[in-house]
Amino acid sequence: MVRGKIQMKKIENATSRQVTFSKRRNGLLKKAFELSVLCEAEVAVIIFSQKGRLHEFSSSEMQKTIERYYKYAKGGHTNNTDVEQYMQRLKRESANMAKKIEYLDDSRRKLLGHGLSICTREELQEIESQLERSLRSIRARKAQLLMDQIVHLKAKERLLIEEKKSLSEKCGAKNPRQLLAQEKDVVTFCSRSCQSSETNVETELFIGLPEMRCSKAV
Repeated sequence: MVRGKIQMKKIENATSRQVTFSKRRNGLLKKAFELSVLCEAEVAVIIFSQKGRLHEFSSSEMQKTIERYYKYAKGGHTNNTDVEQYMQRLKRESANMAKKIEYLDDSRRKLLGHGLSICTREELQEIESQLERSLRSIRARKAQLLMDQIVHLKAKERLLIEEKKSLSEKCGAKNPRQLLAQEKDVVTFCSRSCQSSETNVETELFIGLPEMRCSKAV
């Protein structure tokens, strides 16, 4: 189905006008994004709706893009006013950064338990909530590490059991009872050998000449 050509004039119906604005706005912002990515172009789009609502897109910092636009719109020449505005912007950014650093440092001191005397009940409750969230995260990470260690030890245990089984099979002992029985057989054999040797050894004591010993034996 072919779409009909839309006449370029104001849409009288308020609902249709709002729907068309939303669709065309999203399409325009999407095309601006694609242009900035595909062509590495610095793109900035500013849209104000009929009710004065701001919609914008910028591939970089919007303020820098506007300043760059003013710079090239004036023929590429800068003046003292531009330099002064740039310095004022840097001062504002520096002041905002200093405030953020001060806020982060104050929050860190409160989390460590310092400077709590000036805190309200709501602030103390918020600090307590932050600490509880941090503690839960720490405990979860600790539990994960313990579980990983348990899994590693179990795997190591299985390897040791398999290695022990392999060594037992190489030694010809299928189980500890057979090995113990073999040891008992060896001990019994040694005992019997010693007893047999003792019975064959002459222990009679004889004093005298060899002839006397022979005659006595006769």
